[in-house]
Amino acid sequence: MTVVVVTDSSACIGPERGGSAIAVAPLHVFVDGVDLREGVDTIPEDFAAKGPVTTAGASPSELTDLYSDALDRSGGDGVVAVHISRGLSSTWEAARQAAAAVGDRVRVVDSASAGMGLGYAVLAAARSAANGDGLDDVYDTAASMTARTSSFIVVDRLDHLRRGGRIGAAAALLGTALAMKPVLHLTDGKLVLGEKARTSTKALNKLVDAASRVAEGAADSGDDDSSDDDLAMTVHHMLCPDRADTVVSMLRERIAHPIDIDVVPFGAVLGAHVGPGAVGVVVAQ
Repeated sequence: MTVVVVTDSSACIGPERGGSAIAVAPLHVFVDGVDLREGVDTIPEDFAAKGPVTTAGASPSELTDLYSDALDRSGGDGVVAVHISRGLSSTWEAARQAAAAVGDRVRVVDSASAGMGLGYAVLAAARSAANGDGLDDVYDTAASMTARTSSFIVVDRLDHLRRGGRIGAAAALLGTALAMKPVLHLTDGKLVLGEKARTSTKALNKLVDAASRVAEGAADSGDDDSSDDDLAMTVHHMLCPDRADTVVSMLRERIAHPIDIDVVPFGAVLGAHVGPGAVGVVVAQ
């Protein structure tokens, strides 16, 4: 048997990328008081217009059941659970409680990220497990990848992030009273203010600048453990595929060496916080 990798639906990897080897805990979207499980229940594309929207992480009991099943599937080899940043969701704390309940063959990794910032760590761990690596090695692979991803995002409006407590009042002020378009960086598992711009076009340029610097810096680092082929990038968007395609074109013009760039919509849980029009870029090296 092999180590089983578990994550949550904020990873945005989907069954077509993760395959059946990865167990996914659904996070929750409450639309007008109705609990919808991301990746399980049908969530309307225009859910934000249907009433008050809130989100919730996976519960300890949900994760306990999932980890127990994954441990059985592993034949006792163990479980590595890689989850959304503890600074963005209650899921990590629920994961810690669930792991303690199931036993020491469950290891939990705080990705300090979300979306494909989490997804790249999950996929790296799954590859390690598929290669027959043991519990410690799979855990180390996931933890290493979390340190080698960078995430940036531009949102049309900061209201969604402010209401959900994912960004501070000072940054929210920039996007409302001061009419600024900030580029947000995911740093130490939290969204922090990066560059500032007056217009959406300038903000997207600064977003591309930030992601390009990371990609070019990784390619030029001379690290023997990495190569251009190790670089990967995902452009996320919330209901704005044309804007995402524009960012992809800008990135390809800006980055000198070839790099894989995927376009992946934000899931409903992340989308509820970033709002329509949001574009993010994740760089993995």
